[in-house]
Amino acid sequence: MSTDALLRVEHVTVDFGGNRALSNVDLDIPAGQVTGLIGPNGAGKTTLFNVVTGLLAPNAGRVVLDGRDISRLEAHRRARLGIARTFQRLELFTDLTVRDNLRVAADVRNSWSMLTRRTRRIDAEHETTRILELVGLTTVADVEASELPTGTARVVEMGRALMIRPRVLLLDEPASGQTDDETKAFERLLRRLVTDDGLTVLLIEHDMSLVMDVCDRIHVLDFGETIAVGRPEDVRNDPRVQEAYLGTPP
Repeated sequence: MSTDALLRVEHVTVDFGGNRALSNVDLDIPAGQVTGLIGPNGAGKTTLFNVVTGLLAPNAGRVVLDGRDISRLEAHRRARLGIARTFQRLELFTDLTVRDNLRVAADVRNSWSMLTRRTRRIDAEHETTRILELVGLTTVADVEASELPTGTARVVEMGRALMIRPRVLLLDEPASGQTDDETKAFERLLRRLVTDDGLTVLLIEHDMSLVMDVCDRIHVLDFGETIAVGRPEDVRNDPRVQEAYLGTPP
C-alpha cells in the first residue's frame, strides 16, 4: 500500500450474518488523484463506501485519513474532517429547489464552525452561486429537485457534496442515468476539480469508458475480495478482471 495516500483502508472485513461482504480489503487513495473502485454488482463496493464514511462499522480493519485513524469516528465527524459522498440511490431533498439543496449543505458546514476552529464560516449565498456555476446548474437553480431528470439530479448531489469543501469525495455511480453528453461534461468537470482544485476522488462506476479515461489507478473487487490493483491499462488487460467483470475476450 502507498505510504503517502491521503485516505487508506486497511484489512477491512465486513460480515452480514453468515455472509462475508468484504474480506481483508486494502485500498489507498493518493491525494489529488481519481481512484476507481469497480467490480460486478454485489462485489462490496458500496459496502466499502459505507465503511469509509462511517455508516457501517467493519468487523475488522481500519480507516485512516491523512495518517489519523478515524475508524471510531461517527459519520458526521468524518464529514467535518473532509470526507463527502454521493449515493447510488439519489438522496436529494426533492421538495427543495436545486439552489436550496446546495444551500442546506452550506448551512450545515457553517454550523461546524461553532464546534471546531478548523472550520471557517463561508458566505453561503456566494458559495452556492459559485458551485452552481462550477457544476453547470445555473439554468436549473430554481427548479425543484423532484422535476429533474436523473442525470441532472446526480450532478446536484455532487454539487451539494462539494459545498462542504471536501478533501476526499466519494462518488457512487455518478454517471448512472446520464446521457452520453452529460457523461462527457461530468468527466471534464471531474478532471477540472482534480487538476485545478486538488480534489481527491474515489469513484464507483460501471461506465468503463469513463473509468478508464478519468482514473489514475483502479481497485477491482469480486465477491468482497480485491482481485486487481493498477493503472487503467493494466487492469483492462488483467485476465482475472476480464473473466470476473469486463468479459473474457474472444
